[in-house]
Amino acid sequence: MSIATLSGLIILVLLAIMLIMGVPIAIALGIASVAAILPIMPADVAVVTASQRIFSGISVFSLLAIPFFILAGNIMNKGGIAIRLINLAKIMTGRMPGALAQTNAIANMLFGAISGSGTAAASAMGSIIGPVEEEEGYSKDFSAAANIATAPTGLLIPPSNVMITYSLVAGGASVSALFMAGYIPGILWGLACMVVIYFLAKKNGYRSTVKYTAKEKGKMFVQAIPCLLLIIIVIGGIIFGAFTATEGSVVAVVYSLLLSIYGYHSMKWSDVPKVLKESAEMTGIIIFLIGVSSIMSWVMAFTGIPQMVSSAILGMTHSKVIILLMINIILLIVGTFMDMTPAVLIFTPIFLPICTELGMDMIHFGIMIIFNLCIGTITPPVGTTLFVGVRVGGVTIESVFKQLLLYFGAIFIVLMLVTYIPQLSLWLPTVMGVLK
Repeated sequence: MSIATLSGLIILVLLAIMLIMGVPIAIALGIASVAAILPIMPADVAVVTASQRIFSGISVFSLLAIPFFILAGNIMNKGGIAIRLINLAKIMTGRMPGALAQTNAIANMLFGAISGSGTAAASAMGSIIGPVEEEEGYSKDFSAAANIATAPTGLLIPPSNVMITYSLVAGGASVSALFMAGYIPGILWGLACMVVIYFLAKKNGYRSTVKYTAKEKGKMFVQAIPCLLLIIIVIGGIIFGAFTATEGSVVAVVYSLLLSIYGYHSMKWSDVPKVLKESAEMTGIIIFLIGVSSIMSWVMAFTGIPQMVSSAILGMTHSKVIILLMINIILLIVGTFMDMTPAVLIFTPIFLPICTELGMDMIHFGIMIIFNLCIGTITPPVGTTLFVGVRVGGVTIESVFKQLLLYFGAIFIVLMLVTYIPQLSLWLPTVMGVLK
């Protein structure tokens, strides 16, 4: 047995055992990766090497964007921005069938485009719109399913922390290009869910009875403008080179803080320490994951494991269609058991060489892997967005999952389109000049 095969088996077996035992993913990754180094070098050298890989893995300037975008998202979640976006979405949906659920879908896309968090969107939008839907006769399962299914769009529509993570592990893929590439797939996800909402609402007779005057609509729109300006300032600044993604994340923090405290008066300076603490805790988890996954990435690169996997898959078939379908199925299964960040860190080095061999652009592949793993956030047993949406909606996973099956079908169709039509991901970054 070759060293590469032995190291690969050690990582696979130890990781599986520890995850089954309930060991935190970061700890499991670190232990399995260090153990995989032992066949290559002595124990003392292995430990020193692992430590060096952790520090080198997190000593990257672009990673500074992650804590600032997390902080900006938390400020927005507590700063009254959600209700302004909901009111804007109400204007857009009018009185179409299931208008409130349609409002939920659009608001999730808008809030995601600002906060970059699926769980924050599900929590903020579900808790505000859910009770209103119940008052108008919508079933709780219908409302919760619409909220859960559309919440992950914020992970595709920038800014998105997982795109920054992918950029790092993919060897410096352009963050600006990834941000632009996520817009069309994220919007298509939301629109597909809105089609499902339309037909389900029409079948059940869910139609809004509330009418807004032109004056009320104008007021709602004006109140939402500062929120929308955040998207234009941050994403526009990054795309047109006014500042980097890291600097843009700082701009997002300052803008959202000033807007929440002085614009909407929905936050106080006394709330800031709590928000900072929550953001620091979340940042610590993500950065530690990136650090320990750097050990595993080094082991795989040193032993040639990705090349072995690539050769094995390419040896099974030369059909690009079948290979990409196989990768999608694997990622969909992985996403049901693993959070997005560790999954991106683990599987990007394995599948990216295969897709590159097939002539796939790394930006296109990045959107494909993120899209797949977004689906995992709304599927059991580890779907964080699913659990948040269920808790906020006051329903059970069993009852809402039947409704979600229709959404999964629509989302899967969009996934296939994104996978096999590269221009859905690459057209916008090419037009904006961030992808050559």
